[in-house]
Amino acid sequence: MKTVNIMIVGVGGQGSLLASNLLGHLLLKEGYDVKVSEVHGMSQRGGSVVTYVRYGDKVYSPLVSEGEADYIISFEKLEAARHAPMLKLGGQIVVNTQQIDPMPVITGAATYPDGILEELKAKGIKVDAIDALSLAKKAGSVKAVNIVLMGRLSNYFPFNEEVWIKAIEETVAPKFAQMNKTAFLLGRSN
Repeated sequence: MKTVNIMIVGVGGQGSLLASNLLGHLLLKEGYDVKVSEVHGMSQRGGSVVTYVRYGDKVYSPLVSEGEADYIISFEKLEAARHAPMLKLGGQIVVNTQQIDPMPVITGAATYPDGILEELKAKGIKVDAIDALSLAKKAGSVKAVNIVLMGRLSNYFPFNEEVWIKAIEETVAPKFAQMNKTAFLLGRSN
């Protein structure tokens, strides 16, 4: 099997590390060789956070090069645009429609660009946009955006729902398991 390259991109505090741990755990349980690499950037200050997850028969490096990502899971629209060059031809972006203003926008030095998702689609990029924030609130916590996005991503993988649910139970603290399972199912079905 060829190596599959996944990038999870977001802003510090959004739970991208839990999402990558969940995905890595599931893939290991399914018998793949998995490499996960975290690049924190300014995560403690609300800056970009990038995580690479690579899996296949044998994976030698955790890093994904430009033009090699099969999937990009983006927790925010501007992060999707920022990392789009990493996507391979025919790759898929799963993106939360939420807008989180970066520091230059907050300070008034820049404006948040309009039409980000439309621009990506106009370039021929496959974009699967979901209002993960609303679904996370429906599940019981705004912090469940990451698991909603994992639910949406699960539609692109051949693993059944039970495998994903088991991975959630094995990686999430028990007191948050039910809420995260609900978030996952909302993302998977919406």
